[in-house]
Amino acid sequence: MTKPKIFIDGESGTTGLQIYSRLSQRDDIELMSIDASKRRDASERAKLINAVDVAILCLPDDAAREAVSLVTSTTVKILDASTAYRTAKDWVYGFPELNPGQREQIAKAQFVSNPGCYPTGFLACIRPLLAKNLIPKHFPITINAVSGYSGGGKNLIKQYDTYHEQQAGTASLYPYGIYGLQFGHKHVKEMHQHSGLASPPLFVPAVGDFEQGMLVQIPLPLWTLDNPPSGEAIHEAIADYYQGEKFVQVASYKEPSLLREGTFLDATAMNDTNVVQVFVFANDSTQEALLVARLDNLGKGASGAAIQNLNIMLGLPEELGL
Repeated sequence: MTKPKIFIDGESGTTGLQIYSRLSQRDDIELMSIDASKRRDASERAKLINAVDVAILCLPDDAAREAVSLVTSTTVKILDASTAYRTAKDWVYGFPELNPGQREQIAKAQFVSNPGCYPTGFLACIRPLLAKNLIPKHFPITINAVSGYSGGGKNLIKQYDTYHEQQAGTASLYPYGIYGLQFGHKHVKEMHQHSGLASPPLFVPAVGDFEQGMLVQIPLPLWTLDNPPSGEAIHEAIADYYQGEKFVQVASYKEPSLLREGTFLDATAMNDTNVVQVFVFANDSTQEALLVARLDNLGKGASGAAIQNLNIMLGLPEELGL
């Protein structure tokens, strides 16, 4: 049986390296590589892109658009890990668990966009509540989130690693710092479109002094609603939505054993997995709730999600290599 041929365009980047590392250990596919001296040669890249079964694009947005413009084959499938096509009309959004039938759309699509890490956590939390009408589409949503510094790509990783080496682990470059303070973060459009919200959420991202891992927090002032749902009802709706899913896990309601020292929710606990873990915390007397997603920004937030999508696109078991 002929093995599917896979080409990673941009395999030297953070996400590309992670995907290559995962795929290189598999014997059910054939990885095609480009000579390092020809990585910027459009004609050579075009040959490879159009000669494989799936081309995975791990490139900056403009370079990803250029790569897509090179596609002439009607049989090659494209999986793009950039933000270039996550809200594009003719592309399928690569979050298999997002909606009923999403997997089937991914399986038959020629063009699939891999979700962003922050949107993965946000959508995993909020989509069930909108789908089940527990909160209205016009509900004003805010998102407070923190990621490990690997989410900033090669440059930020180098800054942190260099600083740690120079300070011998005694200090931090930024222990915790919020950014995106001009708003209009590139993930907001993706969050808005795929959530079903009437208006974009207000998004405040942050970076912490840890390499990978992520917490995405969505506070819900339920007292603003005429008929606020209970915390248990919210948890039940989310748990039901993801029943049977392997890579979206809904934690038990108010489960203290998942908190470090019974108090702290650790951002790094899902590292090196392809799992996004969803939590519901609530106080019915004050009519407040907090949704939290915990995931590896390099796993389900990037390379792990890409492998999951690749498997679906090839008609292979979803968990292969994960």
